[in-house]
Amino acid sequence: MYRMLIADDEMIERAVLYKMLSKNLEGQCEIYQAENGRQALELYEKEKIQIAVLDIEMPGINGIQAAEKIREKDKDCVIVFLTAFDEFSYAKKAISVRAIDYVLKPYDENELMLVIEEAMRMVEEQGQRKEMEQFFQNESEEADFEEDPVQSEDDNDHMSRVGSMIRSFIEENYMYDISMQELARRMNYSEPYFCKLFKQYFDQNFTAYLTEYRIAEAKKLLEQPTFNIKDVGKAVGYSDSNYFTKVFKRITGQSPTEYRNG
Repeated sequence: MYRMLIADDEMIERAVLYKMLSKNLEGQCEIYQAENGRQALELYEKEKIQIAVLDIEMPGINGIQAAEKIREKDKDCVIVFLTAFDEFSYAKKAISVRAIDYVLKPYDENELMLVIEEAMRMVEEQGQRKEMEQFFQNESEEADFEEDPVQSEDDNDHMSRVGSMIRSFIEENYMYDISMQELARRMNYSEPYFCKLFKQYFDQNFTAYLTEYRIAEAKKLLEQPTFNIKDVGKAVGYSDSNYFTKVFKRITGQSPTEYRNG
């Protein structure tokens, strides 16, 4: 079982999150609760936490500070931030500790679960990164982007071009183990700015967009009866067939087999 920590100083919000995660991850996770950053660090040490879901605004040691202390000792713990504050400074700090996502409250349950399931997959497959094509190499050499550019109405054409580049990259590489951090690096953007840019352009986070794209491609393959379901999962980027089935059902409401037979 995965060992997950949720830390939030708001008792009701923490209870709601715990109930939601327990319902969705029954039998898969041991979930520990902390009401502040100090308690979160104590539980992390004691229980050898693999996934930490941290609220940022907590008294004493806040979520960012707790994550920094965790990261000093553990490069593999998967960190997800929850916050009610849509501030760029928070996003920048979140990415600096290599959090996989920065989810705003009130969160959408389905979108949050996609992030949590991605965190579980990362725990399962840590360190296994595939080589990807240098899709943005020429674009990166030609472009001279600022670290954190300020967007204005005159930047609409630029935004459209960047959005098209991102979409094209995902279309050509969704079958590989791609990440938001890798994509930002290849485009010569800082990770915090890329995270904000992606959300602005696609109106959802990277994990949710990639997952939905993969499942859409899986549907196409499932309509071809010659494709084995396990092969379909691998073809769209999921080496674990059980994980593929779980994600597919979350998105479509059906298992791959049910979708094919329907």
